[in-house]
Formats: sequence, structure tokens, C-alpha cells
Amino acid sequence: MQTDDSSIRDVGLIRTGEQICIVRLEEGTFKGEAFQAVNLLSGSLSQDKEFHEGDTTLVVVSVSDGEVTSITMTDHYRIGWEILLAVLFILFLVFFAGPGGLRSILSFVITVLAIWKVLIPCCLKGYNPILCGLGIIVILTIAIIILVYGYDRRSLVSILGSLLGILTACILGMIFTGAMNIHGAIMTDSESLLYSGYAGLNLTQIFMASIFLGASGAMMDLSVDITSGISEVVLKKPDIGKWEAVGCGIHIGQAAMGTMTTTLLLAYAGSFIIQLMVFMAQGTPLINILNYKYIASEILQTLAGSFALVTVAPFTAMAGGILLTGKKKKAL
Repeated sequence: MQTDDSSIRDVGLIRTGEQICIVRLEEGTFKGEAFQAVNLLSGSLSQDKEFHEGDTTLVVVSVSDGEVTSITMTDHYRIGWEILLAVLFILFLVFFAGPGGLRSILSFVITVLAIWKVLIPCCLKGYNPILCGLGIIVILTIAIIILVYGYDRRSLVSILGSLLGILTACILGMIFTGAMNIHGAIMTDSESLLYSGYAGLNLTQIFMASIFLGASGAMMDLSVDITSGISEVVLKKPDIGKWEAVGCGIHIGQAAMGTMTTTLLLAYAGSFIIQLMVFMAQGTPLINILNYKYIASEILQTLAGSFALVTVAPFTAMAGGILLTGKKKKAL
């Protein structure tokens, strides 16, 4: 690809105008042929794409009567790099975890397909996103934990602990979203979705669903950790009592919860780091920051998810103490 930047105007950090590109098509009917395309720069650093000689790009070719009428420069072609990164991740995971890594990859694929092929289409069709989200998470939790443990009582303990925590996050999200007067339109691109023919969608319910969806992975992780800990204790001390096993599970959960809640905080804060820098650079008062609805929504997601995560420990410890001890210990 060749480019001509002579029509671009620079004003400080802003670049506007037309970038003329000569592109050679690599696929389709006109493969191997070169055409001229125009890349419009509007002055938005987040939206504009600037190309350079030798770049590989994704384009849309408009054809009329067998002739190319226009070529739209969509964006840089990144799929090759994405595939490379995914392959490296899979190889490293399999090398490090062996058969467990393969099961992790399978659970990852199942999760992606469930969200992309089931959850999102159901939400677009107007089904209740909270019920759809809960249904998908229940199925994923059961499937993923069974891939970890197989069909035994450890799976049941982890599933119960995870689902009770997820239900807690769901209830907290529903209550405090209304109490804090947060509308689902604060989610990125949500208004564009309404204007694309989906005006009947309940964005607030979708936001509520995102609260427990976002925290569900951490809850499964914590529940599995506590279950594995209790299971090992029972194996080493078969005559342990139920309440002693519950206490062991709670102690294990106490050690893990500090880092798990911080994980949620960092996950949400990382996506908002630029906005926080803007507040500090402008000297925005803290009381104003905490009352902005998009900041309040992040606080709600973090605290509701963390609150529910804390409940996973006692839920899992109780289930583990009851189900993993006593006469059934030989089945471990």
C-alpha cells in the first residue's frame, strides 16, 4: 500500500483532511489489482485510522456493473497478530498445565460461544437479560467446574458456592442500580445500539446483568480454591468433623479474598484509568467524582462483585464441610 498525506492538515495534536491510499487487493474478484482509496481523518484520535506504506488493511469494496466504484478503508488488519497471540497462549497453557490446560481451553471456548451465540442474541431479541444472564452463568458454572473436578461431590460444593455468590451479586446489582439512579445508557455504545433498531431494549437490566457476569469468573475461581483446600484436609484427616472442616474452608477463603477483591478492583479501574487522570489533571473535587453516574456505576460493579465474592467463602465452606466429610469421605 502507498499513501499520500499532502491533503492532511495538522493543528496541534489534531489531524484532519484526506489521506489518499493506493491499495492492492489480496482477496476477492479483483485480487492483485491496485485501486485508489480515500481515508478521511476527522480529528478524533480514538476514531481515526492513519495508514502507512506497507500496511495491511481491511477494506470494503463497492462494485457496480462489474466495476469497482469505491473502496472504504475500514481499519488495520490485525487478525494475524490476534491468531498468533492466541496460539502462543494455548501452547504455553498446554505446556504448563498439561491435560488441565486442554480442559481450560475447552472451558474458554464454551464460554465464548455461550456469550456470543446465546446470550447476546437473546438480549438483542428482547428477552430479559437478567434471566438470560443467570441461565447462561448457571450452565457455564456447572460445565466449567465439572471439567475441573469431574462428577463428584467436590463439583457440587464448588457449584453451590459459586452460584450462591452469583445470586448475591445479582440481587445487590438490582437493588443498588435503582437506589443510585443509574441508567444502563452509561455503558459504552449503548445509545448507538438503541438507534440501530433496538429501541425496545432495557439497557438498565443489561447493566444489572453485567454486574454478576463480570464477577462470576472470580467467584468460580475462589470456590474451586476453597473446595480443593477442604478436600485435601479431609483426605489427610478423614475423621475431621463437619464444623472443623467448615472452619478450615473459611480460613482458606480469608487468605484468598484479599487478592481476589483487589483483582476485581484493578480489572474495573484499569478500563477507567484515563478518566481518572483527567479528573486529577483538572482538579475535579472528589465529591463531584463520586457522584458522576459513570463513576458510580464502576463503584457499584466493584463493590457488588466484591461483596458477593466475600460471601462465596462461607457458602463454599459450609457446603464443603457438610458434603465432603463423614461417611462419604471414601468417594473423594
